[in-house]
Amino acid sequence: MKTNWKPGTMIYPLPAVMISCGSEPPEYNIITASWTGTLCSNPPMCYASIRPERHSAAIIRKNMEFVINLTTRNMARATDWCGVVSGKDHDKFSEAGLTPVKASVVNAPAIGESPLCIECRVREIMALGSHDMYISDVVNVMADEQYLDPDSGAFDMQRADLLAYVHGSYYALGDFIGKFGWSVKRARSRDVR
Repeated sequence: MKTNWKPGTMIYPLPAVMISCGSEPPEYNIITASWTGTLCSNPPMCYASIRPERHSAAIIRKNMEFVINLTTRNMARATDWCGVVSGKDHDKFSEAGLTPVKASVVNAPAIGESPLCIECRVREIMALGSHDMYISDVVNVMADEQYLDPDSGAFDMQRADLLAYVHGSYYALGDFIGKFGWSVKRARSRDVR
């Protein structure tokens, strides 16, 4: 039996990311967000939804570029802290002990401690209600080499120990279960016997 609830945002888990923005050091800021994800693979596009009254929203609107930085278990305290204090009142990079790194394509800092930094250029801003959605082209991805598989070059999310966000709480990702298509591969190998 299921119980009906009022409509709400119950798609979980979500990534717990830090979005970095600003075109020069005095403007650099970080906002923690979970309303972010993939929109398209070709061309590569993603989105970030941010409340328009947030300090970072004005910076992103001005520069139309930002970086989505994946977070890890070791970054959990900084991830939460950057989500609850305002960049109007705090230098989040220095106070959270994070390192601004020059991005390769966009004019916004990446976070040096992040295992994967996704450089984004805003294509369109959609006002949706409580949040504005920044529909963006992915123009570059910077991956920390320590998390790359030496044989395949693939990013090892398990070793990176990424964070997820579930309805107000942070979690480390769980155990590896299988790669895309593993269920079909097993069925095919059984059919061949």
